[in-house]
Amino acid sequence: MVHVAPDNPLELCLTAAGRSVILRHLPTNRQRHKDLQAVMRTRRLFLNRLDATHEPTDAVVVIDVLRSFSTAAFAFAAGAGSIYPVETIAGAFRLQQRLPNAVTTGAVGGGDPIPGFDFGNSPAELQGVRLAGRPLIQTTAAGVRGLTRFRHARALFAGSLVVGRATAMALLELQPEEVCFVITGEWVDRDGDEDIACADYLDALLHGERPDPACFAARVHGSDFGRRFQTNDNANLPLRDLELCAHADRFDFALRVSQVDGHLQLTRSRASPQSQARLLGDLRNGLKLHDALGFGPMPLPDCG
Repeated sequence: MVHVAPDNPLELCLTAAGRSVILRHLPTNRQRHKDLQAVMRTRRLFLNRLDATHEPTDAVVVIDVLRSFSTAAFAFAAGAGSIYPVETIAGAFRLQQRLPNAVTTGAVGGGDPIPGFDFGNSPAELQGVRLAGRPLIQTTAAGVRGLTRFRHARALFAGSLVVGRATAMALLELQPEEVCFVITGEWVDRDGDEDIACADYLDALLHGERPDPACFAARVHGSDFGRRFQTNDNANLPLRDLELCAHADRFDFALRVSQVDGHLQLTRSRASPQSQARLLGDLRNGLKLHDALGFGPMPLPDCG
C-alpha cells in the first residue's frame, strides 16, 4: 500500500510484504511540476510450479540464461532478421514450410540438439555465422514454453544475462506497475540459480543499485546446470557456451516479444539515448526519496 503524508505530498509510506518495491517517476510535462512518485513492484514465478491464482498481466520477463535467450541474442548478433519462438518441434517444421528461408535452432530437454534443425541451442554455434536477415525459428524445452505460457502479458520480454542491462532499461522506459520474473531453469534435478541470478541482477538494476556483474556470472557458472558444462563429458554442453551465456551485458538490446499473424516473434528493442538519460535521471531522483523513507538499498546476493 502507498500512503501520502498530508503535510508533505512527496512523502510516501510503502508497505509491500514479500515483494520488492521500486520508486520511479511517472511521465512528466515540461510545463508542469513533476507527478508524485509511483511504485513498480517486482515478483518471481517458477515455470514448473506456477500459481494460477496470481497470474501476471503487466510486464513479464521470461528468463532462460542456459541457453535459450542467450542463443537468441547471439542469433541477432549473427544477423537474424527476426526470431520465432515455437513451443513444439512439429510446429517449428510447419512454420518453416511457410518461411522457407528460415533457419532453425533448438534443443530437447537436457540440451541435445533437435534432429533436422540447422543449429542446436548453442550461442557458440552461431558465432561466425552470417544469417544476413534470415528469420530464425527457435524451439526449446523451457524458455520458449515460458514465452508461450505468458504470451498475453501486456509486455513480454525474453531475458538473459547477456541482455540484462538493456532489459532493465526497456522496463524503466515502459514503466509498468509490476514486473514479474519467470524462472525457467529450475527442474527436479537443477536449482535454476543461473536464472535466479539474472532475476536478481535485473531487480538490482531496477532498484538503481550498481551490482557487480561478475557476481552474477559466477552464479551462472556455479549453478547445477552450469556445472554440467564444465565436466567435458557432453559435446552438446560445451564450456564455450557457458562462458558466452555468463557474459553480462554483452549486447545493448532487449528481446521484446510480440504476436505477429498468430505467432510469437522476438525483435531487438533499444531505449533511445535521450530516454536513457532521462530515465537514469528520474531513477536517481526517485532513489533519493526511497532512501529518505528508510527503505535503503536492496541487499545483493553474496558472491562468496
